Amino acid sequence: MAGGKETPRQKMIGMMYLVLTALLALQVNSAILLKFKFIDDSLTDVNGKTETAADNTVKGIEAAVAKNRNQAGDVAVLKKSQEIRDETKKVIDYLNEVRDNLYKSTENTKGGSDYKNMSAEDKVAITMLGGKQNGLAYPMQKRLNDYSEYIKQFVPDAQPLALDAKDDTRIAPSSEQKHKSFAELNFENTPVVAALAVLSQKETEVLKYQADALQKQAEKVGAKTIVFDKLGAFASAESNTVAAGTKYKADLFLTASASNLKPSMTYNGSSLAVGPDGHGKVEFTARPGSFDQAGNAKASWTGTVRLNQAGRDTTFRVTVPYTITKPVMQIQSASVQALYYQCGNKLSVQVPALGAQYQPSFSGSGASFIPGQKGEVTIVPNAREVTLNVSSSGNAIGSQEFKVRPIPLPTIKCFVGSTDAEDKRGVSVGQLRTMTLRAIPDPGFATFLPDDARFRVSRFEVTLARGKRPVQNTQTVNGPQGDISSMVSVAHPDDRLFVEVKGVQRQNFQGKVEDVNMTRTFTVSVQ
Repeated sequence: MAGGKETPRQKMIGMMYLVLTALLALQVNSAILLKFKFIDDSLTDVNGKTETAADNTVKGIEAAVAKNRNQAGDVAVLKKSQEIRDETKKVIDYLNEVRDNLYKSTENTKGGSDYKNMSAEDKVAITMLGGKQNGLAYPMQKRLNDYSEYIKQFVPDAQPLALDAKDDTRIAPSSEQKHKSFAELNFENTPVVAALAVLSQKETEVLKYQADALQKQAEKVGAKTIVFDKLGAFASAESNTVAAGTKYKADLFLTASASNLKPSMTYNGSSLAVGPDGHGKVEFTARPGSFDQAGNAKASWTGTVRLNQAGRDTTFRVTVPYTITKPVMQIQSASVQALYYQCGNKLSVQVPALGAQYQPSFSGSGASFIPGQKGEVTIVPNAREVTLNVSSSGNAIGSQEFKVRPIPLPTIKCFVGSTDAEDKRGVSVGQLRTMTLRAIPDPGFATFLPDDARFRVSRFEVTLARGKRPVQNTQTVNGPQGDISSMVSVAHPDDRLFVEVKGVQRQNFQGKVEDVNMTRTFTVSVQ
């Protein structure tokens, strides 16, 4: 969807869509189906009001054009606005036709207080998916995306309205839904009330694009006539941070601006781009200064606004003070004091002072660094010490050094059948059927890094001995468990089993298997 500040109505619509998405993931019962209908009814009501607001916006543009004596540029803006409204109505009418088809195919009545069949998943699938991709959802996807492509000439950041799962950033790459098409994602195994709610939500997105486009058109009307038509309240506080027990001070005043005024602006002498709303966007990277003991540094910037009225230039100048706060990194991890060698040590590195502007990148020495979600990094050490360097949008934030711990060796436990081989009572001849060797990770290591604490015995040798001599050839077992039943017929009480571990392996967080350099022997008494 388009960016920008959302109105309370748009936020409410977004919340409804989140609820809709969550309900689609649940096992559907009648109560939940009824909630889908409530969501659809609410979205339909909001969409109707949004349509009325769009008509009023066009009428407002028409009135402004007449007020400014039908200047040629303004008339062209009006025609474009009417074209946007007409194109949008065509898409809304199309979505209503799809809705009517769903009502008909599922034997439900449009506009009723209740539905005869709120589920009808099979009929929804036939109508929307069809066979060999001939259902209504496929041309609907094209129609919606054609509209978003059309609206781009007015809203440049408009995104496609009907995405396949692989292109939808809201769906995690690991999700089992990621392979689905737009049609399958929205209408496969979907009750009719949920399908209708999906149509209402798409209608909402179309109307949001229309509102954005019409707003941009409205801002163009009367470009040669200065009319201060935007009034608002503005508050300027001495500080946005106030301690308990101290006074908060601010100035509250009225501001006025003209939507058709095109002033020129500068920041520290450099030209600024002025948006359609008449605002110059000041954006710069705060450079470190002389920080005080609290980690703050004072700075300021100078701006000018120049406008031409009646052939005369007028320039306004303002100096704006601000405070630079020294960024402080907050590093969180189960093993933050030290990292484990060749393991996936997951860290969360946050810089609260940067807020939403925090766009981290990681580098350093002594390890490889795998970025995750915002502020998350997996460090895989390959040296005894690791240095982590943190930057945000290319600006250095700070560094942190870590010691590296060796991976603790696992404990090997030997079992003959279900009996612990280290039991002093030994095992009976009849128990010599299977032998299992288990590699048990260090408890602390397994708690910190469970995905790296996966050990197994890959090979061991078993010898049946009587006195100082072996009774039969040594038996080699590949894997953690082996069949030793061949020893039953030759074993006597007071014999011994000599077990020697020859190979242990570890599987890391990436699924790679490596050998562990360790040995272990067991002597088991036969009774």
